[in-house]
Amino acid sequence: MADHSGKQWWKEAVVYQIWPRSFKDSDGDGLGDIPGITEKLPYLAELGINVIWLSPVFASPNDDMGYDISDYRAIMPEFGTMADFDTMLETAHSLGIKILMDLVVNHSSDEHAWFEASRASRDNDYRDYYIWRDSSGHDEAGNPLPPNNWVSEFSGPAWAYDEHTDQWYLHMFSKKQPDLNWENPKVRQEIFDIVTFWLDKGVDGFRLDAINIISKPEGLPDDPAVIPGKQTSSIPFVIENGTRVHEWMHELNAQTFAKYDVMTVGEMSATAPEEAIQFSGFTSDELHMIFHFEHMTVDSDPDAGMGKWSRKPVDLVELKTILNEWQTKLSGKAWGSLYWNNHDQPRAISRFGNDSPEYRELSGKMLATVLHFMQGTPYIYQGEEFGMTNVQFNAIEDYKDLDSLNMYEGMVRQYGTLTHEQALELIYAKGRDNARTPVQWDASDNGGFTDAGVQPWIGINPNFTEINAAEAVDREGSLWNFYRQLIGLRRGELQHLMVYGDFLPLGEDDAQVYAYERTGEGEKLLVIANFTDQELTRDFGLGEGLSPVVSNYADDAGTTLRPYEAKVYRLAN
Repeated sequence: MADHSGKQWWKEAVVYQIWPRSFKDSDGDGLGDIPGITEKLPYLAELGINVIWLSPVFASPNDDMGYDISDYRAIMPEFGTMADFDTMLETAHSLGIKILMDLVVNHSSDEHAWFEASRASRDNDYRDYYIWRDSSGHDEAGNPLPPNNWVSEFSGPAWAYDEHTDQWYLHMFSKKQPDLNWENPKVRQEIFDIVTFWLDKGVDGFRLDAINIISKPEGLPDDPAVIPGKQTSSIPFVIENGTRVHEWMHELNAQTFAKYDVMTVGEMSATAPEEAIQFSGFTSDELHMIFHFEHMTVDSDPDAGMGKWSRKPVDLVELKTILNEWQTKLSGKAWGSLYWNNHDQPRAISRFGNDSPEYRELSGKMLATVLHFMQGTPYIYQGEEFGMTNVQFNAIEDYKDLDSLNMYEGMVRQYGTLTHEQALELIYAKGRDNARTPVQWDASDNGGFTDAGVQPWIGINPNFTEINAAEAVDREGSLWNFYRQLIGLRRGELQHLMVYGDFLPLGEDDAQVYAYERTGEGEKLLVIANFTDQELTRDFGLGEGLSPVVSNYADDAGTTLRPYEAKVYRLAN
């Protein structure tokens, strides 16, 4: 049994997520690619990050932007070649940057050779690679009914009917993403072989997509939480963290990860801290850390019956309660992941901060301060480091995300529950395309993402002329330089406190200010952040010999907290 309770490189890492399609286009086709990533690696090295999480670059028909994989050992032609990948990997390593691949093995594409063979007949060697079931009956018109009432995460039934074999296959996401049958040991061995292929190539670890839903409950019972006509999408409660998931994660780790010096992180919806300790405990022998989603739900209304497609104001006390609980419950037992943004979430500054010109950078620095001084491995999503914001396109046709398009189709065109304007307002706030518009590299045409005159695969946020990497890198005091400062502190003189120090929440009932301490080796850091555009007064023991470490204002106003002010103090030995 391994023991990861001590110092580990992946605890000290700062990770940068790349969404390749929108990162940098090197060949003028309007689509980001692997050579474009290689071109920008020196930029990332200058920022100070030392790990990249690379969203899927495998061969895919792109029903769900690469999360539907048709060949796990091939590169998507639109992104480049395997030689391009090898060059990127070698270049990254030469700059001290490690690469995590995005492993999608809850499901494959329906265009994968396994599934194409599986659906050919009921009697073939690949049929049991996927989850096939008979109809549960027929409706009054004689149409077959799905095996149970499960709803897919992307709306609609989680089953697709195949007339050729008169059975249904399970898909917890798009119908072009059939779920793999982990009960079949041949499937698990295929996955072990795929992982080993990439580890032998030299990649440094994996982010495992939707990995806690691989174990389905015996008998595939109905989900009592499904209310027909009300719930638009939901991973059934009976799926998350199923009965065999830990058995299979132990097996995956033993057969692959444990044989290499790598980093692993699992994406896990509906997972509490106690369950996370089972997956990522220091002696669990499963994963190094997980992504949880609790803090991503604080602006959704659970009573609206629309899942994430609902809105309510962020309650800071609720947000703090969630984050503080994860900090304290994992302490000394497991490691955590820290993030505000990723490819599935709207932009944090527009969501938790204030994206107005007056407060965009101040609130961005505030959010960065709160996150990077917590215990856990911090993740930065492309564009976050210089303050990219949500986007508002006028037409639904301008959006590309399957989740948004399905919501619009169902709620506007099929059921008439929402107007066009109401649906777009929800997409403006919650849609995944907010994170997927191209990186705004400079103020030139197309934001420097692709050549002038080329139509990018999705529209660029019009604010690229003011908000872009080139402007931020060159300007002293910019958000980009603030991120660089935080990363430098975490990887340098304050590592013993920022990475390994204990966490103590302060003012837990304060609805306007987030404050906490990090302590260790006789030293203390005090972190204070104003989440409002109001001037406030707070003490937190500022007269006790603390010296300033970092702030998003040029001067220190003591117990006065200006709008979105964030500051950190140190009490040394």
